[in-house]
Amino acid sequence: MAAGDTAQAPPARDPRERGATVWLTGLPSSGKTTLAFALAERLRAEGHEVEVLDGDEIRAFLSGGLGFGKEDRHTNVTRIGFVAQRLASHGVKVLAPVIAPYAESRDAVRERHTAHGTEFLEIHVATPVALCSARDVKGLYAKQAAGEMSGLTGVDDPYEAPENPELRIQTQGRSVAESAAELYTFLTERDLV
Repeated sequence: MAAGDTAQAPPARDPRERGATVWLTGLPSSGKTTLAFALAERLRAEGHEVEVLDGDEIRAFLSGGLGFGKEDRHTNVTRIGFVAQRLASHGVKVLAPVIAPYAESRDAVRERHTAHGTEFLEIHVATPVALCSARDVKGLYAKQAAGEMSGLTGVDDPYEAPENPELRIQTQGRSVAESAAELYTFLTERDLV
């Protein structure tokens, strides 16, 4: 560098080009998927490349042969985490509304992202089980109450709520738009939008 030249910082990266995995964990019917799709719509309208990795869709197409025991749930979560990390590493905002009931599984996904230098944000959609049961989007709580099924996460199967998520969203008494706005503001603070 010649005398008098000043070093210039590289240009700031456009937030639309920054990939990250936004993992929304919570009980069944907590609002994870609804929140993810509401946020995805807004991000796409602003020019972001976004992919929603819905836990139910992934289970049907990528993890179809798995059951709901702890080991199979771990396998399912780490498969979703693998796909999420690969997409995020290529500049995609990945929204992953996945119950992921065990902290160990979520930690494994975080560790994979960290090892590859990819941002991972754990968002706890903290909806009380009573409200989830009242919403009962898929009829799971009714089936469990009627004795037609067992192993319902948060009722008769464990759900380990995140102790230190990057963000905890309380959905009770709030609209989807309000919760999505809170998440959007959080992503803005992280320079992702």
